[in-house]
Amino acid sequence: MPQVFKIGSYWVYFWANENEPLEPVHVHVSEGAPSANATKIWITKAGKCYLCNNNSNIPARTLNNIMDIIEARSDEVIEKWKNFFGKASYFC
Repeated sequence: MPQVFKIGSYWVYFWANENEPLEPVHVHVSEGAPSANATKIWITKAGKCYLCNNNSNIPARTLNNIMDIIEARSDEVIEKWKNFFGKASYFC
């Protein structure tokens, strides 16, 4: 699992096996090590975040702060996605 970056104790990462066809750009977020129950956040073409699910039950205030940071760093996320997967498509 490529780690994109950390926000405090939360990991922001991609799964290395993102299925075929490749899903649109998104990250998974979990506290501590990556887990199958991770929260999933789509990154839009405009660099905004769209919550797909909060499976890891991150508290709302914390999740909003994490999403703000991901939006601020969306160019970095998209670039790392392209470097790792070789292409990118967007949820919207």
